[in-house]
Amino acid sequence: MRFLALISLCLTTLALPAQARAPVVVELFTAQGCASCGEANAWLGKLAERPDTLVLTFPVDYWDYLGWTDIFAKPEFADRQKAYVARMALREPYTPQVVIDGRSQAGGMQTEKVEALLATAQRQPHNSPDIRFIGTRRADVGEGKVGKAGAEVWLVRYDPRQQDVAVKRGDNRGQTVQHFNVVREVHRLGTWRGKPTAYRLPKEGQEGLSSLILVQGNRGGRIVGVGLKGS
Repeated sequence: MRFLALISLCLTTLALPAQARAPVVVELFTAQGCASCGEANAWLGKLAERPDTLVLTFPVDYWDYLGWTDIFAKPEFADRQKAYVARMALREPYTPQVVIDGRSQAGGMQTEKVEALLATAQRQPHNSPDIRFIGTRRADVGEGKVGKAGAEVWLVRYDPRQQDVAVKRGDNRGQTVQHFNVVREVHRLGTWRGKPTAYRLPKEGQEGLSSLILVQGNRGGRIVGVGLKGS
């Protein structure tokens, strides 16, 4: 990692061009076995069409015992939600839950509250570092401000296509649940201390996925930077 950081420092001697304001990151924690999640999924799908928001769907697995195994859920998604639960001093994880920029949260059906939190997030100062994908094997994060605890850099790969799943058992038996921007992979690339740093990317696996970089405070902290591949 130190060697990659030295390479990045050489490459970023000159300031990179300013990025356009990053979209607000809206994370939806949901499950196909959750009776109230289908409606929240559909509403977040409409929100995903807005250019000022980036909706990411994280299916969790802790409702699988109700009779239907969520085909997209992964334990690491539930772990991500648990980090928010601890950070925001919530009693327990629940679905559907919306987390906005790692700063605030609301129930997935509390649409007016979500809209208000989005408006607040969009008024926040924009001081994110420059983020660039360099080919398929490296990403660079530039200089920026970071808290004393530092930050983590995450690679997120998600499917931008709408996916409809026919649920055959459990509380949603007989229903077709819509999904938008379903996350398929999350990889912690390393730490970021506010200095230009390069990160090695894992090999791409499933075809058709979109990739982005999140720079985020440690253990479920605020998202301070977003970089989309190809933007």
